[in-house]
Amino acid sequence: MTASTPAHELATLGGGCFWCLEAAFNRVEGVIEVRSGYSGGRAESATYDQVSTGDTGHAEVVQIEFDPGTIPFEEVLDIFFTIHDPTTLNRQGADIGPQYRSVIFYHDERQRAVAEKKIRELERSGKVRGKITTALEPFTAFYKAEPYHDDYYERNSGQAYCRLVIAPKISKLEKEFGEDLRKGA
Repeated sequence: MTASTPAHELATLGGGCFWCLEAAFNRVEGVIEVRSGYSGGRAESATYDQVSTGDTGHAEVVQIEFDPGTIPFEEVLDIFFTIHDPTTLNRQGADIGPQYRSVIFYHDERQRAVAEKKIRELERSGKVRGKITTALEPFTAFYKAEPYHDDYYERNSGQAYCRLVIAPKISKLEKEFGEDLRKGA
């Protein structure tokens, strides 16, 4: 990396099904890569079958590599809080269990402070109904999801779950953050 190349940053976020978050963040300008996976649990490895039981303590997450010079962490969080419901404990729509919890796994103290501030601002704004239940936890490990989860929405957009759950989130993203999306996304 040259001195003129900005450093990339990681954000690890859980907001229900990782397919939804991946599909949204893959459209955002400044996002380098989005990886679906698991984080926050007791198990030292994770698979979809294990995490789906709700017994591992892991959440379905996306790990987002982004250019903070193009999209700062604050804006990553703005998008995150817009495309999922941060007021439902261990639930996003019909997806129920601790593996679907709303959580920010912060990578450093600056991310923790930014996330705390963003949550306070959001609660004061009245934009959400109810108390925000999004947990803030230090990042410890990320376990990449199985390859068949990669680009799930792009490969399966005709399926009912994609049409009924993911597509409305993409529409909301386009409406709220259209200027921040990649051209042709």
